[in-house]
Amino acid sequence: METRTTRLNGRSGWRDTAAHYALLPLRVFLGVTFLYAALDKLTDSGFMKATGAGSIGETMRAARGTAALPALIDLALKSPVGFGYAIALGELAVGIATLLGLLGRLAALGGALISLSLWLTMSWATTPYYYGNDLAYLMAWLPLVLAGAPYLSLDAAWRVRGRQRSLGYI
Repeated sequence: METRTTRLNGRSGWRDTAAHYALLPLRVFLGVTFLYAALDKLTDSGFMKATGAGSIGETMRAARGTAALPALIDLALKSPVGFGYAIALGELAVGIATLLGLLGRLAALGGALISLSLWLTMSWATTPYYYGNDLAYLMAWLPLVLAGAPYLSLDAAWRVRGRQRSLGYI
């Protein structure tokens, strides 16, 4: 017979606590990384240009020949600066939302889609495949897509508030 109690009735062992918070380091890492990536793009004066060394346009043109989906790059090349801002603002939104635990599953899905698009375009030709980071980021986002941000998050605070409201505490 199991004599340990769980979080449900007030006590938990260190293993239960560790399992409960297991996704928190991943959430923090991905949130900080996407926030940093966004700010790096937005503050690099050479990146947000259609042409020139280190520009978004030149980077996309260089990757086009080896991309799994060159049509995605062709679409982005219609307005490389606009695409660069879209990616940077998407990364910014995903990073902030992930760190705050705001709409956790949706933020993680956004991160996964950004990572998927970068893997299929920019890092597809990396060999061996495990040297490319975009596939690893895609896989890292998937547990957060499934779990969301169930604790230490705005989502959790809203759930608690909703339960309190439904029970008449608020």
